[in-house]
Amino acid sequence: MLELIRQPTAKTERRLTFSLARNLPEIAEAQRIRFKVFGEEMGATLPSANLGLDIDRFDAFCDHLLVRDHGTDKVVGTYRILPPDQACKAGCYYSETEFNLSRLENLRDRMVEVGRSCVHPDYRDGATITQLWNGLADYIGKHNHEYVIGCASISMADGGHYAASVYNKVHKLHAAPAEYRVFPHCRLPLEALNQNLEVAVPPLIKGYLRLGAYIAGEPAWDPDFNCADLFILLPVSRLNARYAKHFMHKAS
Repeated sequence: MLELIRQPTAKTERRLTFSLARNLPEIAEAQRIRFKVFGEEMGATLPSANLGLDIDRFDAFCDHLLVRDHGTDKVVGTYRILPPDQACKAGCYYSETEFNLSRLENLRDRMVEVGRSCVHPDYRDGATITQLWNGLADYIGKHNHEYVIGCASISMADGGHYAASVYNKVHKLHAAPAEYRVFPHCRLPLEALNQNLEVAVPPLIKGYLRLGAYIAGEPAWDPDFNCADLFILLPVSRLNARYAKHFMHKAS
């Protein structure tokens, strides 16, 4: 699941760097900020809430990308990354808990999944998001993954009308070819919602689309996180040249 990143806030000069978690305490730092965003801020139902952490069964199989502020030594942003060999060990990708990915079976050994993206409320600015993108670019380049997949989340605080309208706004221009289509297990009932609100596309989803990603099916409803999830499929070969050059250069 990819958390909604809000509009940038006022920022000060900070020294931010990205790295992969190297041990269990660093993984716990990622889980702690995830709890702060998903549990405390978004009101998600998390089984590990009593620990002040967001933990699920996929964490043990994932690499955890951290953005750290060296002024405070705190983790201020995170992504978790599930490569294909580890997805096989886990039994599936996280996305498969929400979508039927049977049409992507022939891509399975070339797909890396990204998710659980979140940024501390005080750090929702371009510098932090850039570090997250740079870390992903570095990871994908080093491991030669050909497809990036993930669930991009949209708030359902208004009952789903905003999510339905975002989907209606983006899917026609960015729909995946039929052979890449996925199918939600718990479909957002679009026909029962207002799909024609004037809406701004969430910045994270907008970023994926600018990179060349597809929207690969109708949104799923995730009741535990009170959000609608769009399945994002980004063939690395489709990376928008201008954006790819920017992020791959910064990550090299």
